[in-house]
Amino acid sequence: MATVRTDHYDPAADGTAGSLQERIWEKCEQDPGDYREEVARLTGLRAVGADELAALRPRFDALSFAEASARVCLFAVDASGKHLLVLADPFDPYQRSWALQRFGEPFSFAFCVPSDLLAYMALHEAEHRALEPVSATQLSDRVADGGLEISLATLAHDTHPVIRLVNSSLYDALKARASDIHIESTATGLVIKYRIDGVLLATGGASGVEMAEQVLSRLKVMADLDIGERRIPQDGRFRAVINQRDIDFRVSIMPSVHGGEDAVLRVLDKQRGEKSAEPLRLDRLGHEPDTVRAIRAVAGEPYGLILVTGPTGSGKSTTLYATLTEINTGEEKIITIEDPVEYELPGILQIPINDKKGLTFARGLRSILRHDPDKILVGEIRDGETAGIAVQAALTGHLVLTSVHANNVFSVLDRFLHMGVDLHSFVDALLGVVAQRLMRKNCPHCTRDDVPDAELIAASGLTPAAVKGWLFRKGAGCEQCRMTGYLGRQPIAEVLRFNDVLKQCFVERRPITELKQLALANGYVSIRQMALRAVADGRTTLTEVNRVTMAE
Repeated sequence: MATVRTDHYDPAADGTAGSLQERIWEKCEQDPGDYREEVARLTGLRAVGADELAALRPRFDALSFAEASARVCLFAVDASGKHLLVLADPFDPYQRSWALQRFGEPFSFAFCVPSDLLAYMALHEAEHRALEPVSATQLSDRVADGGLEISLATLAHDTHPVIRLVNSSLYDALKARASDIHIESTATGLVIKYRIDGVLLATGGASGVEMAEQVLSRLKVMADLDIGERRIPQDGRFRAVINQRDIDFRVSIMPSVHGGEDAVLRVLDKQRGEKSAEPLRLDRLGHEPDTVRAIRAVAGEPYGLILVTGPTGSGKSTTLYATLTEINTGEEKIITIEDPVEYELPGILQIPINDKKGLTFARGLRSILRHDPDKILVGEIRDGETAGIAVQAALTGHLVLTSVHANNVFSVLDRFLHMGVDLHSFVDALLGVVAQRLMRKNCPHCTRDDVPDAELIAASGLTPAAVKGWLFRKGAGCEQCRMTGYLGRQPIAEVLRFNDVLKQCFVERRPITELKQLALANGYVSIRQMALRAVADGRTTLTEVNRVTMAE
C-alpha cells in the first residue's frame, strides 16, 4: 500500500479550490521556486527539483512510458531506494486515487514543476519512440504482403498524445518481450495489456472514449484498414523499424460491446533468428536432451513427414526453424512457405503467403514441388488440399516439415482424416510427431524454496510419496519478473517416432490406451512427465505445469 500523508491540503475540499489552484499555477509560471514552496506547504508533499528529477531511476517496467506520458507523472526510485510517484498536478484527486489502486508496492507522492517533468519525459522520448506518424510518402511505401512499412525517423518534436501512446506501447511491448499487445476499449477509455510468457498482464491505459477511438483509428491507418468501418472485424499488418530491427505487427480489429473496438497486435521479430549471437539450435531453445535427440533422429531421415502440433503461441515455428537450421548443410535445396515468414534464415528460400494475390499454401506448395526441393517447410496445414499435397510430397522423396493444430501426438491421425486425407498414405508417410507447449520458468532473481500444499499435490495427480525428494521452488515476485514470480519460458515436448508396428496399430485404429502402451515401450515420454521433471529440479511450479498440461 502506498504511504502518503493524510493531513495534506486537498483543494477540492473547499469552495475556493478553483481560485486558489489558479493562483498557485500562476505563481508556478512566475517563479518555480515559490511554486514548489507554496505547494509543499499546502499539500505536505515532497517537492522534486529538476536536478533531483534527473537523478531518479525511472521504473518504466512498473508504469510504462506510454501510461506515464498519458497521465503526466513518473514512477521512479530515488537515491535512498524509495519509490516515488512524481505528479505534475498534485491537486488532482483522481490521479491520487488511481495511483493508490494502481501500485502494489509502497511509494510516496511527490510533485515537480510541470515543465520540468515534461522536459524529463522528452529526454526519454527518443529511446521509447517506436514509430513516426504516417506521412503521405510512407503511405505509398507498401510491402509485399499488403501492409505498410513505416521507418523510424527523428521527429522528436511530435507531442500528439495519441501518437505517443501508440508508439510507446509498441516500444514497451518489444522491450518486455511481449508476443501480443491487447488494446481493449472500455466504457471510460481503453486498457493496454501485454501477453508476456503466455500470460496477459495489464500494463496501462488511457481515459476518455475519444482517446480510445483515436488510438484505434491510428492503428487502422498504420495497418492500411478502413477507419470508417467499425461494425465488422478487420485484419491487417504493418512493419516498423525499432532499434534498427524490422518488426512486423499483425493487427486484428474487432467491434466490442461498448460501441468501440478492440485491437490485438501480434509482434513478429523476423530478424530474431538472423541477428542473434548464435544460430537457432534445438538444444539452445531449452528442449530437454531426450527431446532434442528424438527430434534430430526423425529430422535426419531423407524423406517423410514430420508434424509439430500445439496451440497458437506454443513455439512450433521456432522448433521447426531450429530443426531446419540444423539440417541445412548447404548441399540440399530447402524451401519454406509461411504465413508470415517469422524468422529469416540464411541459405533457405522462404516464400510468404499472399491470399490477396492468390498465393495460398496449396498453390504455393504445388509450385515448390516444381522448384526441385529436397526439404520443404509448410508453415501450417489448414485444409485438406494442402494436407494431401504435403503427404504426396513426403511419399515422393521429399522431407516435409509442417505444423498442425492437435491436442497431442495421438490425435493428429483424426485431424488428418477429418481433412479427407487417405489413411494409408498418411501413415505411410509419417515419420514422427512432436507435441509442444511453452512453460514459464521460475524467476532466477527472486526464486525461493517452496512447500506446495497437499491439495495442490493431489490436484496434480501426485502423491506425497511420489514427490519425495523433489526440489520445490517458487518465485516471490520482483521488478525483473514484474511481480509474477516467472521470467522466461522453456519448451516442453513429447515426441512420438513411428515404426512399422506403431504404423500398423494406427492403420487398424487400435484404442489409444494400447497405442500409448506400445509407444511407452519404445521410449515415448509424455509431455506431462517432461513438465514434472522441471518441477522436481526447481525450474518451475506445479501450478504452472497444471496450467499448460493435463493431468494423466
